[in-house]
Amino acid sequence: MLTSTDTVPLSGPLDAAALRRAAHPLTVTVDEEARARVERGRRLFHALRHGPGGADRRIYGADTGFGALVGYAGRTDDADQCDNTLAHLGAGQGPDLAPGIVRAALLLRTRSLAQGFSGVSAEVVDRLAAMFATTFAPAVPRYGSVGASGDLIPLAYATQALRGRGHAYLDGDRMPAGEALTAAGLRPLVLDGRDALALVNGTSVTTAATALALDSVRAAHRSLTALSCLLTDLLGCDTGFLDADLLRAYGHPGAVDVGGRMRQALAGGAPSGTRPLQEPYSIRCAPQLLGAAEDALRHVDGVVAADLGGISDNPLFFPGTGPDAGLGTGTEGAGEGKVVHGGNFFGQPAAFAADLLASVTAQLGNLAERQLDLLVDPARNGGLPPMLATEPGAQHGLQGVQLATTAFVAEIRRAATPAGMQSLPTNLHNQDVVPFGTQAALRAHDMAELLGLLCGSLALGLRQAAHVGARRPTAPRCGELLDALADAIPPVDPDRPLDSDVRTAVRLLVRYARP
Repeated sequence: MLTSTDTVPLSGPLDAAALRRAAHPLTVTVDEEARARVERGRRLFHALRHGPGGADRRIYGADTGFGALVGYAGRTDDADQCDNTLAHLGAGQGPDLAPGIVRAALLLRTRSLAQGFSGVSAEVVDRLAAMFATTFAPAVPRYGSVGASGDLIPLAYATQALRGRGHAYLDGDRMPAGEALTAAGLRPLVLDGRDALALVNGTSVTTAATALALDSVRAAHRSLTALSCLLTDLLGCDTGFLDADLLRAYGHPGAVDVGGRMRQALAGGAPSGTRPLQEPYSIRCAPQLLGAAEDALRHVDGVVAADLGGISDNPLFFPGTGPDAGLGTGTEGAGEGKVVHGGNFFGQPAAFAADLLASVTAQLGNLAERQLDLLVDPARNGGLPPMLATEPGAQHGLQGVQLATTAFVAEIRRAATPAGMQSLPTNLHNQDVVPFGTQAALRAHDMAELLGLLCGSLALGLRQAAHVGARRPTAPRCGELLDALADAIPPVDPDRPLDSDVRTAVRLLVRYARP
């Protein structure tokens, strides 16, 4: 079985890099502080349920029905209550989510449970942590979550797979979950009702997909900033549109910062003197567009950071601080602590953030497509051959690639409709407002992949422009980027299928963009 030297401690905050690494085997550690928190929360759960007053105290999911059926008694046997939690949620449909998203979601779920406010057993946290040292990934259908009581249906499939039910992936192969657990050297999870509910009652799929999408869009944003500079240098454009005083007068911090990075990338360069006084907006307004995207991404950064560090579950268990602990609206308990029923599983922040991310992605994708269109047009590219073909007519250069980018942009625009405003009541109006954050997040993740392909297509065009007559970049950093592209991708001469070359450019840009 594969192993990894990567280590992720559950005591610290998670970030996008940790979520990316979760796609592959890594070591997840439960330190003594985390274990003490989990055990304290478990003791509190048992004390509130079975201690003085426990017979008259209702704890959602421990001894009740679920959702709209909370007013009815649940099953009396703990193991049976676990089945009561999970069985009815096996209603998902559609293709499986990418295993990397599922493992990232489970890493987030494990971290949330390890904070000690969910009342789960330490055994659950330990066994989840052990899973990450293997390639095991539950098979989870894409459709079924409204992101309101957390990602109930997808997380139920993940939990069932960890119990040996349903299907899972191991080393990329899909198989019955029990077989995958055995082959991975893992034992099926044994859960009670509280454990089972805590595993499903969170926004971990929504948060993971949003964080991974943000990470990809940020890489594309940095790539497109660098490619815009390379385009400016190859065509010999005057860089006055990046003037620091000009951008400060604009008043938006993102534009000021992006303009500064672009000036650094173009340092040492010289305009050709042959370009128009004012470039098309896809060049001249690049710092304003990329800067607005930077400002929006910073907002999404904050939402994702809060979700990565927060606790999404219901109910939550808080240790007591005095004789009156637990008294008050929505709480039940005694001096040792309290149980609070609320709505921390409501994924509205991520829904809004993912919708904003989708808007940013659409405009960044449009910029990349428009820059490629400019580059292949002899009326605007400084006299380079049409479609950057070495022998127009006998060869067609980037013509197919440009057609594909048009399709990518159309697909991104179609998908950019906000999901977070599509609330529909469900569950006998128990969930009478829902955020649809899961849809927003997964859609943003898909769009981010298309944005990467658009950046790769533009990079391929810039590499080909240098082959068919564009000048050598005069700015050293632009020259370095072009050389890296030229080393990785041969010129299009003669024509050949370019799909793999676009993907090669995408991988190069990701390495270039991520520190």
